[in-house]
Amino acid sequence: MQKAASAWLSNLARAGAVFNVQRLKTRPQFQAALAGPLGVRTAHFALHSCELALVYPPKIAFTAPAEASPLQLDGHISAEVGALGAMVPKRWAKRAVTRNAIKRQIYAVSAQFAPRLRPRGHVVRLRAGFDRKAFISASSELLKSAVRAELVELFTRATAHPQLRA
Repeated sequence: MQKAASAWLSNLARAGAVFNVQRLKTRPQFQAALAGPLGVRTAHFALHSCELALVYPPKIAFTAPAEASPLQLDGHISAEVGALGAMVPKRWAKRAVTRNAIKRQIYAVSAQFAPRLRPRGHVVRLRAGFDRKAFISASSELLKSAVRAELVELFTRATAHPQLRA
């Protein structure tokens, strides 16, 4: 009998999920990525991008511990792995359940497109709100599918962009 976590991981592996994108976590990381040029945008989302060296500045003295992950060593990531952050302001999504649902969609769609994007620091920013009259429920399947469709469009444009594609 499989445990819930292992069943979840095996389902993701069967779905072709890619786990090679680290998440941006600190304010300076987000600020560095947002200071970079605006890559592509759709009606509701914008993708900002910058070089990884700006997001994860190199340290002068660096020794990797033996038990460190190959993807992340002491707060730094290797050159073949990108970093992604999701920014969903309260201004455009008032309810926390809506913001969290949009962030989950951003991370899920970005995992599918990660192999086709250049390893950089990326931030997906919600730049306009979804019509609350069209999407009455804060976390409906209709809203999630609309968000997902627009994110697929955003990342499809990003893979065609000469500075962002791998």
